Amino acid sequence: MDDCKLLSLKNGAELAYAEYGCAAGTPVFFFHGWPSSRTMAQLTDPAASQLGVRIISADRPGIRDSSFQPNRKLVDWPQIVEQLADHLRIQQFRILAISGGAPYAYVAAWKIPERVRAIGIASGAPPIVDLGDDSGLLSLYRRLLWLYGRSPQTLRALFLLTGAIARIRPPVRFRPLMLKLLQLQACDAASLEDSVAFEACFESQRRAWRASVKGLTADAEIFAAPWGFRLEDVNVPVRLWHGTKDRAFSTRVAEYVAARLPARKSLPRRGDFVWKMSMFRCVSGMERKIVPFLRAWPSTSRRDFLIAKRGTWKVKVTIRFRSGTCAKSWRI
Repeated sequence: MDDCKLLSLKNGAELAYAEYGCAAGTPVFFFHGWPSSRTMAQLTDPAASQLGVRIISADRPGIRDSSFQPNRKLVDWPQIVEQLADHLRIQQFRILAISGGAPYAYVAAWKIPERVRAIGIASGAPPIVDLGDDSGLLSLYRRLLWLYGRSPQTLRALFLLTGAIARIRPPVRFRPLMLKLLQLQACDAASLEDSVAFEACFESQRRAWRASVKGLTADAEIFAAPWGFRLEDVNVPVRLWHGTKDRAFSTRVAEYVAARLPARKSLPRRGDFVWKMSMFRCVSGMERKIVPFLRAWPSTSRRDFLIAKRGTWKVKVTIRFRSGTCAKSWRI
């Protein structure tokens, strides 16, 4: 399901977005990963509908149905978010960002803190130029960064080839073969056997590649450039969810980001989130249990949430209060 809406921005460009969940609910802006697009957020729809959460997910400029904006920088994003929020008559909101959406969540929190109440990051991308050591990144990412540093034109040509291949929509009967070729962990493969999950993941990527390789390339180049602000200056409350076996960005990278954030935050101490889909499914399912807390966050009690996964979809949530600690496990 994708009810695409278009917003004309002040610069004449168009921003494509979709809404999920409860139209009158607590507003949460969803920032999709890379390469992906707005429909990545459709997995949140059932839980958001039941819990009274309104999900707003936009294609970033140049991606899928949003207009390409030349020379775009990361720091340009908050004004776009503000225009969308104004259009929807939303004064304050929270942000949930997945993977490549993380830099966009941080910059929004930094530049418009009066409107962003809090942000949640799942398997977030770090400020790559600040790392110094890229060994904590997926090997594919390291190769792409190496190629980009030596021959940007070659990398762009490679992306064009990827876009041409991505235009092909594989028949449904080939999906089990695709999952087998990806050599996923059992829990990840099981998640993607669900047609809604598969569409949210692969179709959101495929349509992004099909619509505009140039837009996805520009988005990728932003990740490899200086962000234009310091994480230490992000004073909005932040919560981090990160699997200890995440292959895209290691836990060491997540800990580096967490150490630089001044607001209180939490990280998992153990877990098996190997692929982003696994993390995304977990966050979506966990909403049924933790959103009653998160909807009121940040609150005066300053609750911290520690999320860890043990086994297949058994999740332990530890809630730290000033008076002590309590814990409970759910199977989802």
